[in-house]
Amino acid sequence: RENAVQCLIKRDKKNSTFYLYLSVSPSSFSEKGKFLLAAKRYRRGAHTEFIVSLGADDLSQGSSEYVGKLSSDFLGTNFTIYDGEPPHDGAKPSSSRSTRRFASKQISPQVPAGNFEVGNVSYKFNLFKSRGPRRMICSLKCHGLGQTTSNKTMDLKTKLLDSDFTVLKNKAPRWHEHLQCWCLNFHGRVTVASVKNFQLIATQDQSQPGGKGDEEVVLLQFGKVGDDTFTMDYRQPLSAF
Repeated sequence: RENAVQCLIKRDKKNSTFYLYLSVSPSSFSEKGKFLLAAKRYRRGAHTEFIVSLGADDLSQGSSEYVGKLSSDFLGTNFTIYDGEPPHDGAKPSSSRSTRRFASKQISPQVPAGNFEVGNVSYKFNLFKSRGPRRMICSLKCHGLGQTTSNKTMDLKTKLLDSDFTVLKNKAPRWHEHLQCWCLNFHGRVTVASVKNFQLIATQDQSQPGGKGDEEVVLLQFGKVGDDTFTMDYRQPLSAF
């Protein structure tokens, strides 16, 4: 967890497609490293879906290289993350009407094809809409932060007390009086100011967020470095997906 995996994202606006690569070096934003994943945005009526694939050519849910998807509500403020493979034995695929079974080969043998809900992202504007920082909270089914299990009833909105969930929230930026803008320290990995730049953090003891002994560890950060180029760095227990 000490060292973040540094990645580069290239956007193809014409085809609504995004390509994820390993970064060659922390300061190189033009040279692409090893290809990791691709994602394509689709409109599904009033909803939006991002299909994630191991391949750059066939970005459909029926592809044998399908990894998962991100699906929005009609407002575009709440998203559900689906994995193409079950996160654990006995997991059941989502029964959502928007969820479709594979039309071709499965990703791996002896694994039922389907979409398994593994996380949620809630996104809120500030009171002044476009001005000022936005808020984001994510609950993900992954382990690795050493949080303790609480006997209290789980909050359905944040799922803070469920030991199966890692809860992330965006790190609050600070107002820079001289620059007259909200700022975060990306340690040279972000070079263009944008309201879409963010850092996600998680506390060590999620049963008592904000309590004594909490440490702000940036588990994921995303930011702009060019018109269609972005950086994305992540740490365990998160993955590229």
